[in-house]
Amino acid sequence: MAEEAGYDPKRSKVTDEKLAEFIRQPITGELTEVPGIGPAAVKKLAAGEGSNKVANTYQLIGKFLSLKGGDDSGKTIQTIEHCDRFWYWLKEMGISSYRSGIVNAIAEKCNTWIPGIYDEDQYDA
Repeated sequence: MAEEAGYDPKRSKVTDEKLAEFIRQPITGELTEVPGIGPAAVKKLAAGEGSNKVANTYQLIGKFLSLKGGDDSGKTIQTIEHCDRFWYWLKEMGISSYRSGIVNAIAEKCNTWIPGIYDEDQYDA
């Protein structure tokens, strides 16, 4: 079986309306507020060990932000590699459905607080 290609915003199954609502609303901490995360995904995220255990939206956003770090040369990674890291981390956590939607929602939400952390235009190249 071929390795999956990683994150692609075009594969998101989250509707534009759900995404916009998530971006507009304040964070409550409930993981199910993130488009694409349902009860099964909440259980998988909570079952992680150590720094991979995620119990709320704040921790999920923290995980996304922690993956933005630099490469071995100290150069900060760009959007595509950053989102791929988060996508593959979700895969390791056992999240198989709505992975691209979850990445998109968290990246877009973070981009409202930290402009430039996510640039969807990089996927058009």
